[in-house]
Amino acid sequence: MKIKLNLLPAFLVVAVVLSSCGGTESGQTGKESTTTGWSYNDQTNGGFAVAPSEEQKTGPGLVLIEGGTFTMGRVQDDVMYEWNAVPRRVTVSSFYMDETEVRNIDYREYVYWLSRVFGENNLQVVYNALPDTLVWRDPVAYNEPYVEYYFRHPAYNQYPVVGVDWLQANDYCLWRTDRVNERTLVDIGYIELSTDQKDQNNFNTDAYLAGIYQPVIRNPLESLDPNKDSRIYSIEDGVLLPKYRLPSEAEWEFAAFALRGNTSEELVWERRVYPWSGHNVRNDNTKNLGEMRANFVRGNGDMMGVAGNLNDGGSITVPVKSFWPNDYNLYCMAGNVNEWVADVYRPLSFEDVSGFNPYRGNEFQKNYRNPADNNLEVDSLGRLKTVAITEKDAEGRFNYRKSDYRNYRDGDLQSSMNYETKDTASEEYKNGSKNMYVNSQYERSSLVNDNVRVYKGGSWKDRAFYLSPGTRRFLLETESRDDIGFRCAMTRVGSPTGIQ
Repeated sequence: MKIKLNLLPAFLVVAVVLSSCGGTESGQTGKESTTTGWSYNDQTNGGFAVAPSEEQKTGPGLVLIEGGTFTMGRVQDDVMYEWNAVPRRVTVSSFYMDETEVRNIDYREYVYWLSRVFGENNLQVVYNALPDTLVWRDPVAYNEPYVEYYFRHPAYNQYPVVGVDWLQANDYCLWRTDRVNERTLVDIGYIELSTDQKDQNNFNTDAYLAGIYQPVIRNPLESLDPNKDSRIYSIEDGVLLPKYRLPSEAEWEFAAFALRGNTSEELVWERRVYPWSGHNVRNDNTKNLGEMRANFVRGNGDMMGVAGNLNDGGSITVPVKSFWPNDYNLYCMAGNVNEWVADVYRPLSFEDVSGFNPYRGNEFQKNYRNPADNNLEVDSLGRLKTVAITEKDAEGRFNYRKSDYRNYRDGDLQSSMNYETKDTASEEYKNGSKNMYVNSQYERSSLVNDNVRVYKGGSWKDRAFYLSPGTRRFLLETESRDDIGFRCAMTRVGSPTGIQ
């Protein structure tokens, strides 16, 4: 590890060490283990370091969503007769979610960073991240100005980014995690800010924790291990934040309904159709009486109201902090743009997933190790290489047996095409998704497969029906549209309320 020493005031050095090597629940050093009697944070006893128990810090742009139980799914008549949102009671653990949709200026910051780091030797990385601005084109409408200006012009800085597919949204979340954690280590004075990172030699949280990426250290963190001079900040220090990610469908829907505003002594006294109380899309507050609560289509050809009183104020999208936030202080959870969520789509997903933190889409991975030396490796983006777990990895386990659970319980023999002729011992039978979604004669038998993802929320070009958080639609993860954006989430560790 490269070490660059800077002289800091003594009190700052002490503060850094104490913040990372604090004691037990009370945060004091020198406390003893109640199971062995050995002292914590004592070099003479071997130096087992224990940081004080602290609540998770809230990452930039996030709002704490206190979890709980709720009825997930349809809360109004199924006018589309889709039967794909059957109500079911589930519990969602507390988590964090972005206050707003990701903006054009946020995504341009991401593209600029990629250009600075990869643009010289791997320009394809930058091209792959760019939003598809051609999603604005319409064969019978003049939308060329949006193709040219919507993503890049400063007039649209505060508007939600669109034209981003599900895979691109996930990559943005990973990048954001690394930039936030890198900034944290810089701000506490541990590492030196580096703007000359190139190609795979860039700060990645997992690569840093694995010791592969080695930043320039400003103030080495003293190790209590008598055999080592210094150590790095690890997960056990509580300094680094968990990963930014897309919310699950259950998390997104729970946050959108924000039923905490209708709860009294553990009793939800009124279910909601929309992210606000009542069954109307107009504001019933005296000051704002009659104004639309979201950006959506009111009727044929009516995208924003009448000149002189535009009401929802947007012919297309609107700035991300438009209208009134819901009871979790989240903006535009209905209308403006639909939003990607993490889940793989199934019409009857609610019947197949767990009652706690329900989610369809698990693909369990493990870190790749080079067979020659058993060392971890990074890919061309500086991320740790991973591979799917094998049946051998799952031996002796009862909670999972394989890597890919995207088609869990829906790829059985009875679900397949011409199932009477299938051989249960064949590879085709074992590959449930192939049986269910692919037909040898027609190549494909359904638009639903393991690579379609759920999006929710309604948009500037949708009717009011889709503003209800219980509604759901799907799109291939490699496709994008002018009415789909996204926002990030983060797991909440520790107490669900933020109070110890």
